[in-house]
Amino acid sequence: MTQPRTARIALNRPLRRLFDYSIPDDLELTPGQRVKVPFGRQILTGLVVETGVQPPEGIALKPVQAALEPWPALPDGTFRLLTWASDYYQHPLGECLFTALPPALRRGRPAALKPDEQWQTAANDAALPANAHRQIALFNTIKTAPGITTSALVQSGYSRAQIRSLEQKELIQQSITTNVQPLIPEAALPAPVLSDAQQKAAGDLPENTQQFSASLLFGITGSGKTELYLHYLKTRLQHDEQALVLVPEINLTPQTVARFRRYFGNRIQVWHSALNDGERLSTWLKIRNGEPVILIGTRSAVLLPFTHLRTIIVDEEHDSSYKQGEGFRYSGRDVAVYRAHLNQCPVILGSATPSLESWHNASQGKYNLARLEQRAGNAKPPELTLLDIRSRPLEAGLARPALTAIKETLDRGEQALVFVNRRGFAPVMMCFDCGHMEECPRCDTRLTYHRRDRAMRCHHCDFQTAASHTCPKCKSENFKPVGQGTERTEETLAEHFPDTPIVRVDRDSTQRKGSIQAILKKVNSGEPCILVGTQMLAKGHDFPNVTLVTVVNADGGLFSVDFRAPEQMVQTLLQVSGRAGRGDKPGKVLIQTCHSDHPLLNALCQGNYPAIADQLLAERESGLLPPFRAMAILRAEADTMQNSLQLLDSLKPMASTPGVEVWGPLPAVIARKADRHRAQLILVSDHRKQLNRLLTYLCQYLDQTKLPSNTKWMVDVDPQETG
Repeated sequence: MTQPRTARIALNRPLRRLFDYSIPDDLELTPGQRVKVPFGRQILTGLVVETGVQPPEGIALKPVQAALEPWPALPDGTFRLLTWASDYYQHPLGECLFTALPPALRRGRPAALKPDEQWQTAANDAALPANAHRQIALFNTIKTAPGITTSALVQSGYSRAQIRSLEQKELIQQSITTNVQPLIPEAALPAPVLSDAQQKAAGDLPENTQQFSASLLFGITGSGKTELYLHYLKTRLQHDEQALVLVPEINLTPQTVARFRRYFGNRIQVWHSALNDGERLSTWLKIRNGEPVILIGTRSAVLLPFTHLRTIIVDEEHDSSYKQGEGFRYSGRDVAVYRAHLNQCPVILGSATPSLESWHNASQGKYNLARLEQRAGNAKPPELTLLDIRSRPLEAGLARPALTAIKETLDRGEQALVFVNRRGFAPVMMCFDCGHMEECPRCDTRLTYHRRDRAMRCHHCDFQTAASHTCPKCKSENFKPVGQGTERTEETLAEHFPDTPIVRVDRDSTQRKGSIQAILKKVNSGEPCILVGTQMLAKGHDFPNVTLVTVVNADGGLFSVDFRAPEQMVQTLLQVSGRAGRGDKPGKVLIQTCHSDHPLLNALCQGNYPAIADQLLAERESGLLPPFRAMAILRAEADTMQNSLQLLDSLKPMASTPGVEVWGPLPAVIARKADRHRAQLILVSDHRKQLNRLLTYLCQYLDQTKLPSNTKWMVDVDPQETG
């Protein structure tokens, strides 16, 4: 009797196990292929992990129903990458593998684009009223370009509803084509001309794109790192090869995409969560089919199935957005380095404020270090000044010297930027009679007052309630906002500068599609204005006429319980300071603080990030903290704190093995979030492999243990937040 052919299948479920199925005689399967399999009463999409496995004796395996494609959706390199990531980050393999598929393919849709409709006119436009300007314009567009596709019309600004309306009026008719348009050849622009400083840095980057190397490009703000990336890809990347450019948040940097398209045309594709299913599937197919795509994307782009990947660039590599905060908690930057190793290609990590991990790797010789410490053109680094606000009267957090500096900037026809790292109107509503402060009923945190919407919101669980003008406890009318957010600063500046546009940039003001582009267009016009915003303003924007940056409060990171807080504070302040003086005019930065004698802030004013990084690394080394030791956090959450701590207490003896130090268990800094009580164990070790083996053992134990209802646990390897 012949042994039945079997396949081990991964499903998109939070289960740390795979499932065996028999393979019908008429089916050939390979690892990475998508299949349809029965699972309970459902039919699910699965991914083949391996074939020819020995199933347990005495179990009748269900057969695989069908293969969705005759080729693997995940090629070997991508499959190995995700298998490594599953093991390293201690996350179920099935969920890791499905992360590399667009939503449509996860649901079992065919891996092919819907046929695109082509249009031609069928009558004249006499049936359209004279005031139907958009429909007349659409008709004329189709008339002058017969055969134009629906997607091309949508990209030109017309809606599908307008197209359907003309079709219903029998003014246009369609024919179907299944031909996928090839990528437009890249633009004829030659590589950008580099300055002497840029040429020197370019010389320190790897020549060979057929061999693994990791390089850290330390380039101060405004030094022209993007030009260096463009030059590198233009001169090193072949016309039939793929490249990946990772950015923290692509919606905030449309300028970057536009600049790349000037040099590479439609060879540039984008990948981020705001794309619809069709757009993501189209881009995914180009990548999987080996088209010479240069992909600009957020962290999940590093997991896509490239087949000819020859260069990886990680811009703003220090940014915490590269670390996934829930579910599959991977670091896009670190996975990019490992992917470059698998693909035997170079990876370039660029930043004006490199992470301490990358800086340490460069100082140890693990990464090549390329320096770019001169601003492009005639621009000079801004002058940083500490403004001590102790005993000074403040208006929405702004001291009188800061307001005076803003006025002088506007009088010169220039632009000013005010950095406030809190959105909303005020972080607290407090009664000045009884002391009551409005708190979130679901979290251990206070509600933020949003004056424009007359709402109180929790920025952790999204709870919302109507704002009240009287204290809910004592009914006093002396119930006032305390502290400042972007809305309050915007309102105060509007009172002081009524004739000047105030442009607010935060999560609330940029929710609508196209809003960030409209804001950038307004600022790039060069007209005098004041930008008010959060960290969104610190992420790579180039505003040539911004000559003043005012930081409302710089003290938040000085006394945090998180050991990464000083590093993140310095990075944020230097990044937002770098928005000033990027053109021909000199820039100035005012940093308001109550601790003007603090050595870290004084070092910051020297603008010498390498010296600060070395100092912070020395402190980390003396405290035996990352990057000098490996760290992971085991988190528990339950309906009571007692249940969370009880679970972690039971795990602590198992975790306390030779070579691993265990801290806790302790409640998280925000111990209750969305009515879930959160606690954690912190595990540190000198040996990463030993820590990984321990985590694997603990995960297996927890998987096989029946936990109290509503109790959950998760593992965070290389955590960005320890609170």
